[in-house]
Amino acid sequence: MTEKLKILFLCTGNSCRSQMAEGWARHLKASLIDVCSAGIETHGLNPHAVTVMAEAGVDISHHRSRHLDEFKHSHFDYVITVCGHAHETCPWFPGGSQVIHTGFDDPPKMAKKYEDPEKKLDCYRKVRDEIKAYILTLPDSLINSCM
Repeated sequence: MTEKLKILFLCTGNSCRSQMAEGWARHLKASLIDVCSAGIETHGLNPHAVTVMAEAGVDISHHRSRHLDEFKHSHFDYVITVCGHAHETCPWFPGGSQVIHTGFDDPPKMAKKYEDPEKKLDCYRKVRDEIKAYILTLPDSLINSCM
């Protein structure tokens, strides 16, 4: 049996997109991937992200926003940045970690233009579903992108 891939999803505040990615990876790929998420900063867990993930059957309510420094002595096979800011400021990782950028729109930013709570949540649902589709490609898409 092969060892699980160790993946860190990295975002600016570890409040929404990276949390969704961690949740989906744990839910869909736990047998293949050992996953964590972190932020360049910590913004706290976004309650709308928790809501839309729960709608899809994934509980991330126990997650907490973690700073990248918590993982400075950890080894990851892949560090996946899920927002532009994290990608631009992503530090070097020791031990040969491959840093890959797979950006997703920022749901809180998208939702600002709406008054209606359902339309706001639709922004989160859209990104949730895009992240799920990406997670379903793992780990094959990572391995193939590095060949």
